[in-house]
Formats: sequence, structure tokens, C-alpha cells
Amino acid sequence: MVETATLFIVPTPIGNLDDMSSRAIETLKSVSWIAAEDTRHTQRLLQHFSINTRALSLHEHNESKRTAMLCQRLKDGESIALVSDAGTPLISDPGFVLVRRCREEGINIVALPGPCAFVTALSASGLATDKFIFEGFLPPKTGARKQVLLPLKEREYTTVFYEAPRRILGTVSDICDTLGEGRHIVIAKELTKTFETYVDGTATEVMAWLAEDPVRQKGEFVLMISGVKGEEKAVPAEAMDLLITLKAALPLKKAAAIVAEHYSLKKNTLYQAGLEHTESS
Repeated sequence: MVETATLFIVPTPIGNLDDMSSRAIETLKSVSWIAAEDTRHTQRLLQHFSINTRALSLHEHNESKRTAMLCQRLKDGESIALVSDAGTPLISDPGFVLVRRCREEGINIVALPGPCAFVTALSASGLATDKFIFEGFLPPKTGARKQVLLPLKEREYTTVFYEAPRRILGTVSDICDTLGEGRHIVIAKELTKTFETYVDGTATEVMAWLAEDPVRQKGEFVLMISGVKGEEKAVPAEAMDLLITLKAALPLKKAAAIVAEHYSLKKNTLYQAGLEHTESS
């Protein structure tokens, strides 16, 4: 019987081709087949690095059908590399069905470390990374999106999403409606490319930045939402009383800044509390 070969999980660059590791290149050259999310996209990468290995498609529409065939080839001694269009396979990309089946059948699996958009963005975001959750893509429709966002109102750790360019403005608007205009968020786009951009601010500030120029809404986005600290969940009664008094005569943003300085509290927390008070009045 032929010795079982290996399924290699190979990350590829998310933008800058210089991020392709020498180990990834050698692995792709050494295997019998490359299972790719989009063979046309992957062929451009293979040509750039002079990799002549044959590629076949493995995407969300054919993964179940392809899995049995790929497992059989692995059992027949043909090593296979799994790649996605960019970044680490299986992270909001196909591959789970194949890897799960290989585990069940005792096929050897080796995962290479490498590029991953949400890890890259989070590491430079300035948001807390001691505990976080990655939730992939949000639903495309506002109603369903708000239902997913709602639990973040009390979540105490960072939440990370991917978002498409055609939906990013609507998603940030939904964050304003669901979590409050003062919620701290960071968006990252064009990661590792020439025009890599991070925008850090309140939800309303980030929304204004996106709306100012439609070009800013282009590209693939990583959206990161700060957690709510325990001490930020409640505003002391005396601080709330002062905020209510001041906001009757001043813009809420200015009133929140004054109270924050006086009581050593977070401006965003007071701003959100002021909005909620206005809505409930």
C-alpha cells in the first residue's frame, strides 16, 4: 500500500508578494497538486514565483464533491497544498470540509504559518488583544446585521469582522444605531499594499470619513470594534446629573468632554450615555 502523503495548508500574501515565505514557495513546488479557491487568481501567483504545479479548484460550491477525490489522491501518495485567494486558508475561506475529512481518515496535515488579514490588522489597531473574537463577515442585510451587532453592546473584549467595500458604510451606520455613535472602532484597508490605511475613532467619526469620499469605501476591510470595559458600563449618578444639566445648554460632545475631565471618565462613555438619555426622554 502506498504511504499516505500530506495535505499542506499554505498561506499566501494578502497584498504584498514579498510576504510569501520561502517555505511556502518550496512547498507549492514540491506537491503533486494545489487545491485553490480560484485557479485563475492562483495561477498569477504561481507564475510570479515560477511554480509549475498543477492546480484544481476547491471553493464553497464544490468542496463537498472535491473532498472525496482529494482524500483518495492523498491516500494514493500524492501530497496536496491548499491555498485560498489571499491569506490563510479556512479563515473565512473554503477548506474546512477537506481538513475535517482528512483528520477523520488519519491523513497527515501540516499547516504553514503566514499572512492573515485580521491578525495583521488587529496587531496594529491599538485595541485590546489580550482577548478578542473574530466573527468573519457580517450579514449583508441591515436587519440581520444589527442582530449580530446587538450582543456587542455589553461585550468586554475586541470583536473583529471582515467587510466588503459595498457594505462598509452601511455597516458602520448600523454600528452607530446599535452600539452608539461614540463606540470606538478601527477600520483597516489595503493591508500590506501601497495605500494601506487605518482609521481610528468613534463610529460617527469613521462613518464621516468614509462618506466624505466614495474612493475611501473601496478595498477589502477589516473592521474592529472595541470592547466595553466594566467601569464604562455605568456612569456615576452625579456625573450623569451634571451631563444632563450641561447638555441642555451645550452640544453633547462638549458637555461630555467637560464631565469626563471633571470626573476622570471616558468621553465616549459619557457621550453614549447622553445619547441614550436623549432617546429615552
